[in-house]
Amino acid sequence: MSWNTFGRVFRMTTWGESHGPALGVVVDGCPPGLALDEAAIQPFLDARRPGQNKFTTQRNEPDQVRVLSGVFEGRTTGTPISLMIENTDQRSKDYSEIAQAYRPGHADYAYDAKYGLRDYRGGGRSSARETAARVAAGAVARLVIPEVTILAYVAEIGGDAINPGNFDAAEISNNPFWCPDAAAAARWEALVDDARKSGSSLGAVVECVATGVPAGWGAPIYAKLDADLASAMMGINAVKGVEIGDGFGAARLTGEQNADPMRAGDNGPSFEANHAGGIAGGISTGQPVVCRVPFKPTSSILTPVLSITRDGAETEVRTKGRHDPCVGIRGTPVVEAMMALVLADHKLLHRAQVGN
Repeated sequence: MSWNTFGRVFRMTTWGESHGPALGVVVDGCPPGLALDEAAIQPFLDARRPGQNKFTTQRNEPDQVRVLSGVFEGRTTGTPISLMIENTDQRSKDYSEIAQAYRPGHADYAYDAKYGLRDYRGGGRSSARETAARVAAGAVARLVIPEVTILAYVAEIGGDAINPGNFDAAEISNNPFWCPDAAAAARWEALVDDARKSGSSLGAVVECVATGVPAGWGAPIYAKLDADLASAMMGINAVKGVEIGDGFGAARLTGEQNADPMRAGDNGPSFEANHAGGIAGGISTGQPVVCRVPFKPTSSILTPVLSITRDGAETEVRTKGRHDPCVGIRGTPVVEAMMALVLADHKLLHRAQVGN
């Protein structure tokens, strides 16, 4: 399988499957001399780890990371950094019923059509389990961009959105939904639990904001910062779109409404709005970089759905096992990781072309 590498200067290559012995990532292009050990990576994996509450999959993986290379005496050496996470709680028998049938909405059929075979145990490489490796790589990427703060949160579940007037960043870590609105989080408990109990699933929208990104990162044409962000986010399992700034909402505004008025500031221009999401012409403006990412409902559900077998016979499929009733919840740390990977890459690209 090709195309397992992401990035230009700061690159990651993930490997492994959902039900294999382990999965991991090789990070190449990381500058030397950065302080790095397992303790610097583990908190981000803990945030994404399954089995922490009833609103996520009950697969119980500790997701303990091991640094296998690229670090000496607690510092990166500039050589490839290899990180490994063992799988310890696979239940491949849960997938025996879909070995010969396709889950509608899942990648089962598309993988089979492309490769002529598929790993039905959890979906193999198409499983969201693979994103643990990205989160580990994103932890390394954050070391490259200490000037940047990245915060992602769930802004909507099942069509029920937060009230921006209730936004409280401190609330994000106080509930299992990464939700900045305490009232919305209370509503979502019943919403997600009802979907879980009925054998169904819900979609979600994750918003991510990166502050401290200086003006100038990105490029005008084929290495646009927003284009690379879109590619990064669309590469996450179950993501079906990306908005930068106002996104599709900008199409419903007039030119004067969509403008980001500029005024003279003490340290460069100040902006009175950020409809562009911190990026203009593919290059960062110094404003917060903002993107929104919609996750579809989990395709592995207990509700029977019409499908076909590998032989073309019509059938019904219901997926047993342990699955997220709303995969967007645990997608939140993954969105942060992909934002970090893109920004680290673009910082190094910028330094390579114009220096510090």
